[in-house]
Amino acid sequence: MQAMDISDDTAYSAMQAHDARFDGRFFVGVTSTGVYCRPVCRVRLPRRENCRFFGSRALAEAARFRPCMKCRPEIAPGLSAMDSSRVLADAAARQIERTVHSGEPLHMPALAARLGVTDRHLRRIFQAAQGVSPHDYLTTQRLLLAKQLLTDTPQSITQVALACGFGSLRRFNAAFAQHYRLNPTQLRQAGTVAAPQAPRGLRLAYRPPYDVPSMLKFFAQRAMPGVEAVDGLALRRTVCWRSGNSADRHAAVTTGWLTAQFVPERFEVHLQLSPSLQAASGAVLQQVRQMLDLDADPAVIDPVLGLLPVPALPGVRLPGCLDAFEVAVRVILGQQVTVKAARTLVQRLVQRFGTPIETPWPELDRLFPDAETLAKADPAHIGELGIVRQRVGALQALARAISDGQIVLQAGGDQQATLNALRALPGVGEWTAQVIALRTLSHADAWPVSDIGLMNALGTRNIKTIEAMAAPWRPWRGYAVMRLWHHLETGT
Repeated sequence: MQAMDISDDTAYSAMQAHDARFDGRFFVGVTSTGVYCRPVCRVRLPRRENCRFFGSRALAEAARFRPCMKCRPEIAPGLSAMDSSRVLADAAARQIERTVHSGEPLHMPALAARLGVTDRHLRRIFQAAQGVSPHDYLTTQRLLLAKQLLTDTPQSITQVALACGFGSLRRFNAAFAQHYRLNPTQLRQAGTVAAPQAPRGLRLAYRPPYDVPSMLKFFAQRAMPGVEAVDGLALRRTVCWRSGNSADRHAAVTTGWLTAQFVPERFEVHLQLSPSLQAASGAVLQQVRQMLDLDADPAVIDPVLGLLPVPALPGVRLPGCLDAFEVAVRVILGQQVTVKAARTLVQRLVQRFGTPIETPWPELDRLFPDAETLAKADPAHIGELGIVRQRVGALQALARAISDGQIVLQAGGDQQATLNALRALPGVGEWTAQVIALRTLSHADAWPVSDIGLMNALGTRNIKTIEAMAAPWRPWRGYAVMRLWHHLETGT
C-alpha cells in the first residue's frame, strides 16, 4: 500500500463488500487489466495477487494505470481539510485541485508563499506525502476533470482542453495518449458505451452515511425566494459566476442556474448546469462539492460527534455555499434575529438590488447582488429595507473588503488570517466571524460559542462551561454546531 492509512487486506475486504465508506480513501490498480478502480466498482472482483493499492488517483496513474470507465475514479469524493495529519501537503493538493477546476495557471512559488513556506520545501514535502511531484499531481487532476467533462457534458474537445488548463489541443491529445493510451474522442465513445444508463449531467459521489434530509432542510429554511429553492431531493438556484479573484475587474462573469439532485441509492449528487455555465463547469463542480460537503469522511467525524449530549445522528455535514459573499451578507443580517426574520431582510435586499434572470422555473428569477453593487449603494436605500444602520455599515464594509480583494472567502485559504480580517470589520464580532468561516471557509472547527441556539441545546449560558464541554469535540466543533442546531429544532 502506498500513502495510505489502512492495510492492503482491509482494502481488499472493502472491495469485496463494495463498501462506499472507503470510496476515495484508496484506489486499486489491477495488473491484469492495467485499470485502476474505486472500491465500490461493480466489475468482477479481481484476484488478490493482481491488486495494487494506492492512496490517491495520482499515485495510481504514476504507476501507469488508467481510470476505469465503469466506476469512474474522477467522481470519487476527495478528502476534507482535516482528514490527514499531512496538513501542509494536503492543503497544497487542495489548492492544486481548485486551480485545475478554475482553469487558472498554477504558480508553485505563489502557492508556497500563500502557505508560508518556500517553493523548494513545499515540493519536497509534497513529494514525500503524496508520492508524486506537484506537476504530476496537477496533470492527473487535469486529465480526470477532462475525463468527467468528456463523459458528462456536451462540450467540444477543444473547450474541454482549455477548461482544464491545457494550453493547446495538441498538448491535450499528447497527455491523453501518454496517460490513458487513447485519444479524447475514443475516451468519450468508450465512456458512453460503458455507462449507457448514466444520467445526463455531472455526477458527484460522496461517502455514506449522509444525512440528506437535514442538509436539505437547512437550505430550505434559508432559501431566498427568487434565488434558490428546495424541491424534494433537489436544490435549485441562480448563479452569477466570476472567474478568478472577486477583486479582478477584468474577470469574466457568467450567469445561469443549476440543479443539484441527491440520489441516495447511488451515494451521488447529479448536477445539471444551464448551457451558459458549461464553460465554467469545472469550477462550479468544485464549489458544489464544498457547498454540500461531499468530501467529508463520516468514519472520522461521527465517532467524535458521538460524544455530544444528544442522540447520535450519522452523516452530519457542513452546509457550505456557492457564493461566499452572499452567505456572509446573510450572516450579518442574521445577527440577533431569527432565521425567518433574516430571510425576510435578505429577500428585500435581493428584490431591490438583485439582477433579473430567466430560468426554467418561474420562482427563480433573481441573481444575488454582488459585492461591488452593495459597496456602491446608497446606505439610505439599504436602510429603507428595514435594515438598521449598524447592519448597513457592517454589510457595506464587508462588500468593500470583498470587492477590493482585502478579504478572500475561499475554502482552503488561511483561516486564521481570514477570521482576523473579518473581526476587524465594523459590526462583525466573534459570532459573525465564526459562522461566516463555518459556511464559506468550510472551517470544520468553527465555534460560535456565544450562539443562543448552542446555549439552549447545551442547557447553559456559561461560556467557560460550554468551552470545556466542547474541548473533546475538536477538531470537528463546526459539525457539532450543526448537530446541536438540528437537535434544538427537531428534538432528535
